[in-house]
Amino acid sequence: MVPPTFTARIAGARMLAPNVRELVLEREEPLAFEAGQWVSLQLPVGKRSYSIASAPDGTGRFEIAVTRIEGGAGSMYLHDAAIGTEVSVVGPQGFFTRPRDQAGPTLFVGTGTGVTPLRSILRDAIGAGEPRALWLLFGVRTEADILYRDELDVLAARHANVRVFYTLSRPHEGWRGRTGWVQTHVRELWTELGARGEGAPHAYVCGLHRMVGSVRDVLRKELGAERTQLHSERYD
Repeated sequence: MVPPTFTARIAGARMLAPNVRELVLEREEPLAFEAGQWVSLQLPVGKRSYSIASAPDGTGRFEIAVTRIEGGAGSMYLHDAAIGTEVSVVGPQGFFTRPRDQAGPTLFVGTGTGVTPLRSILRDAIGAGEPRALWLLFGVRTEADILYRDELDVLAARHANVRVFYTLSRPHEGWRGRTGWVQTHVRELWTELGARGEGAPHAYVCGLHRMVGSVRDVLRKELGAERTQLHSERYD
């Protein structure tokens, strides 16, 4: 089916990181979508696609995160767009979703704005009372690039089944957390997740092509995960 087209206005905005702007988009009618799906924005400078970062809540509001790329007409337009600006939206669409009746304990792996659909899925699962483990491994360059950090830390503190792990590829001298690329930490977390006795774990991976491929290689070739346990989305 052809996804619908509708008009939404920018109802709010904030900076999530030095070069990442969150936009809250809103339309009058409720927007039905599945956590993990994406939309395309028809901008004056062309079409750009973004994962929905918020969980479905029965309203017409939804959030996206836009990385500013110098010389990137779409990202610069959205970083400069004022509250109240109207945009044409196509969607929602996509199959990077987590059906609750098929879900086991889950390792989410994301880098940069690849965390946005994972945030949507994570918040949706928490809202539904998911009792099984929901672990997020989130990789960025520097500590300042960690999107939604306060929110994610609160979720982990409030829900015993939620754990969040940050890893930095360019840590500063005082950083005491994990370092390196996400794929270097997948073996440890996947093994621990599978030993919890909650069933076969699943992995949801989102980011650039190279990272997604590397994580899949670790899970499939080194750890013997089945194809049905792996779910991925690439945005380059």
